[in-house]
Amino acid sequence: MHLPVNPPILPMLALRVGGLPSEGKWIFEPKWDGFRALVFRDGDELQIQSRDEKPLDRYFPELLDPLRTQLPARCVLDGEIVIVTDHGLDFDALQLRLHPAASRVRLLSQTSPASIVFFDLLCEGDRNLMSAPFEQRRRELESILASAAPPIHLTPATYDSSLAADWFRRFEGAGFDGVMAKPVSGTYEPDKRVMLKVKHERECDCVVAGFRWHKQGEREAVGSLLLGLFDDAGSLQHVGVCASFTAEKRRELVQYLAPYRENALTNHPWKGWAEHAAGDGPGRRIPGGQSRWNQGKDLSWEPLRPELVVEVAYDHMQGSRFRHTAQFRRWRPDKKLTDCSYAQLEVVPPQELAAIFASGR
Repeated sequence: MHLPVNPPILPMLALRVGGLPSEGKWIFEPKWDGFRALVFRDGDELQIQSRDEKPLDRYFPELLDPLRTQLPARCVLDGEIVIVTDHGLDFDALQLRLHPAASRVRLLSQTSPASIVFFDLLCEGDRNLMSAPFEQRRRELESILASAAPPIHLTPATYDSSLAADWFRRFEGAGFDGVMAKPVSGTYEPDKRVMLKVKHERECDCVVAGFRWHKQGEREAVGSLLLGLFDDAGSLQHVGVCASFTAEKRRELVQYLAPYRENALTNHPWKGWAEHAAGDGPGRRIPGGQSRWNQGKDLSWEPLRPELVVEVAYDHMQGSRFRHTAQFRRWRPDKKLTDCSYAQLEVVPPQELAAIFASGR
């Protein structure tokens, strides 16, 4: 490719803040929950690059022809690949698209087709727009996508913070992460956290049923705690992990958890996970299941007798599990294990996506 901006390039990132900014001039957007994607087009050459510079082209063949026919002949756009259902964004279905078998990829491209939502323009023709203010980049992006048709979309945007606050509240049930705030005069700065993101945060009590060693301190430091919630049938379901401990806390946890490692597998509710690993899917996330994105990642775990209750903070649920890593708040020895159920979670009704995907998916 011979573009003003050539691959690979790391996307611009966002800094998490507690609320929408009250001073300065900003453009607000919904925060999409999908795969970040930079699209490079130079004539017939097309490349879709992930946030960490991996190629995504082969996993989403249904996007290639629409991108070639609807985008300018030479351009670079920043966006998000998503899968939209009647119930909102489906990140589990999106993860299933990262399959090594070409036949499986083709089948999924037909049964669960993806869309791509664009929110920034890095170059067009021979012009490098990365140093242009975002307000200008947004206007030009609106112009080149004015007649875009599904599966290509333009993200909504507003200068109105009250409307952004309304999006933050209403769109959560559709699977949105929160709201982005971008300075109108901001330039595009790869791999720098110059945008702001406001995300949801709630708290709940979970059973601690296992842990993983820290990658740099096996047998000396705990990396994460495996969390569980009881479903309506009384079964303990693995819902995610909590991490982000200090180095000192990781070492302390080794001693704190030691008594609960004794005879942990005797009556452990996840004892047979290995027998069912092949059935790992959207409705069942096994602690030792394989990572679809990072095949080399070590997901082995150590069982604990499920007798500890921990309070964690989380942003939102994706199906039956936490979408992102939960944050440790405190131990809750005052809580009963039976208090750790899905019933304690706030359920947000889905917000219809028709305003954004008005002409189809």
